[in-house]
Amino acid sequence: MKIRAAVLQAIGAERPYDRSRPLAIEELELEPPGDREVLVQIRAAGLCHSDLSVIDGNRPRPVPMALGHEAAGVVKAVGAGVTDLVEGDHVVAVFVPSCGHCRPCAEGRPALCEPGNAANNAGTLVSGEHRLHRADGTPVNHHLGVSAFADHAVVSRDSLVRIDPRLPFEHAALFGCAVLTGVGAAINSAGIRASQSVAVVGLGGVGLNAVLGALVAGAGEVVALDLDDDKLALAESLGATHAVNSAAPDAAERVREATGGGVDVAIEMAGSEKALEFAYRITRRGGLTVTGGLAHPERKLAIPQVSLVAEERTLRGSYVGSCVPVRDVERYVGLFRQGKLPVDRLLTRVLSLDEINEGFEALAAGKAIRQVVAFP
Repeated sequence: MKIRAAVLQAIGAERPYDRSRPLAIEELELEPPGDREVLVQIRAAGLCHSDLSVIDGNRPRPVPMALGHEAAGVVKAVGAGVTDLVEGDHVVAVFVPSCGHCRPCAEGRPALCEPGNAANNAGTLVSGEHRLHRADGTPVNHHLGVSAFADHAVVSRDSLVRIDPRLPFEHAALFGCAVLTGVGAAINSAGIRASQSVAVVGLGGVGLNAVLGALVAGAGEVVALDLDDDKLALAESLGATHAVNSAAPDAAERVREATGGGVDVAIEMAGSEKALEFAYRITRRGGLTVTGGLAHPERKLAIPQVSLVAEERTLRGSYVGSCVPVRDVERYVGLFRQGKLPVDRLLTRVLSLDEINEGFEALAAGKAIRQVVAFP
């Protein structure tokens, strides 16, 4: 079938993106779903820094590539071997397919699925196949097994979670990445306990979800840190007990003063080694620093090695919020329905596919929390 999709031809385009227009809206050929694959009509797809990091070259991927990985839609057809989804089901796409059989999956860590990560790096589906082609037969790579900036996508069954059809698509899409990654980092990776003090460094869509996750976990103090005062104000309106502009010369001292010497848990979501060093610096002795921000692969972290021993400090990575999607998507949707996880307040703007370059410029400029491309 023929579809319209946003295709990245080359990485490293110059900003502003609304002028350089790194994403071209193309008509592509989409093959039918193969074994254990599903055809999904995409109804909403979020713009995320993981997409932006491919555009700007921080996370190099093979091109041409149809971008987009945070999405919700409707099942239109299923391939052989798919018995638990039917046409009409509403689904959320998760950007790491989990095979269920490799060692990390067997250990309950599907975010580290070995076949899934290999396929994501190669730009294929987990089957190793390309289902996207140009009219001349040239294959177009899949982004994280989803390629959601398109009206339809073929994805692995292992990339999908069925959801309540009453959930609006523009909200549902956020649960596939921003919510899983941010809320999951607080609840799963950090294991925040009641009354602990928490800092979140970097208040994009994922960072603000980490704030919400810390609050729903029962944190006593939640310190929000960012360079943007508007994002700090939003974090306070969501329930953060303190907001500190991290550009202030005394920012670290202010966090320590507010929390009696440093936070029990610091979560870094800015994707910067400097932000992670700052998060580590404001973590108390015996505390935990969690990072879920994806920095450029050549960036290095410098911390005093002795502090890990003498202060019994812990530094931990978090990918997809250490989530088990088939368990956690339903949990987090339930919290949203109860009003405890107001992720809808993070939705900045709804775009058409033709406005996608303008959307990525707004994201790169820090002028948007979460934007969603909506399809009729």
